Amino acid sequence: MNLKPFRLLFWIVAVFSIQSGFAQEEKRERLFDSEEPLAMKMSFSIKDLKANTNDSVFMTQEIEVMGVGGDWETLPFEMRTRGNFRLDRCFYPPMRIRMSKDDAKGTLFQGNRKLKLVLPCAKTKGSDSYVGKEFIAYKMYDEVSEYTFQTRLVKVTFVNTDDKKAEPTELLGFLIEDDEDAAERFEGEVMDGKKIAPQIMADTATVIHDFFQMMIGNTDWSGLYQHNQKVMKLDAQTVVPFAYDFDMTGLVNPPYAQVNSNISITKVTERLYRGFCRDQSVFDYARGIFLEKESDIMGVIDTYSAYYTEADAKAMRSFVSEFFTILKSDKMYQDKIVQSCRKPDGTYGF
Repeated sequence: MNLKPFRLLFWIVAVFSIQSGFAQEEKRERLFDSEEPLAMKMSFSIKDLKANTNDSVFMTQEIEVMGVGGDWETLPFEMRTRGNFRLDRCFYPPMRIRMSKDDAKGTLFQGNRKLKLVLPCAKTKGSDSYVGKEFIAYKMYDEVSEYTFQTRLVKVTFVNTDDKKAEPTELLGFLIEDDEDAAERFEGEVMDGKKIAPQIMADTATVIHDFFQMMIGNTDWSGLYQHNQKVMKLDAQTVVPFAYDFDMTGLVNPPYAQVNSNISITKVTERLYRGFCRDQSVFDYARGIFLEKESDIMGVIDTYSAYYTEADAKAMRSFVSEFFTILKSDKMYQDKIVQSCRKPDGTYGF
């Protein structure tokens, strides 16, 4: 009996199966592929979450997620609180959520099974607007830098089981890509637990980061101490910043916003350039990038205008425009950025 035709048929079927598998993988929707807010349902005790979880202790919690076809899928997650400032002051604490690898397989969360979840701080009316404004800070950063965390809006129907009435509340939030997943996208390494001297950070990526932080009015970060910033090593010569947590900024301007008492400004709607000094040519390059992207950055405010009030949008346009006024004036640019950078010892000015 001639087995060659059967072997040939076997290999044809095998190759077809492999190709079909790749095709299905390519067709599978990934979490950050869509700009549409992801609908979620959550029900748990806020008190228990705050009292019983920490940096190393999670609690088990099912979350319902709406699929592409409009059907709800119940998924097993674990969650815990994260952070310090908002955790102490906010009703809804910032969280980390995660799924096991096996549970995430074949779902929207395959490849992104560990995430940060940002919800409003307070229960008061209008709190969603602050979330919307913080979310667009990430989108603005996407316009000028490739070294950013992926994000996606979520609309959460939440029941706090501490409440006797257990009435559902509609919340706006967003998910932030995990540090390790971001590093994997760039085939890099997160440099946790290390003090990174400013001098070893990549010039261009770092100065673009520093310009961006000034644009949104953020002083609540540190590269040296990795506060609200992750540092990633992309190769032996390239170390770059990945920024996050943009709530304490002039762009968002929440009621709890405050600035570091050790710096020269008194409110987040003032600006201070906190980047370290670099060669003038690097500053000029970053200046050109931002000026080229001005309309795109301003356009982000309009793109996501459904998630905050028109008064908020107007205030943000005005605030961001002030930064571009600085860039367009040679004198202001030199005075407020180039000549105001931090020296290696941390003091300001060349």
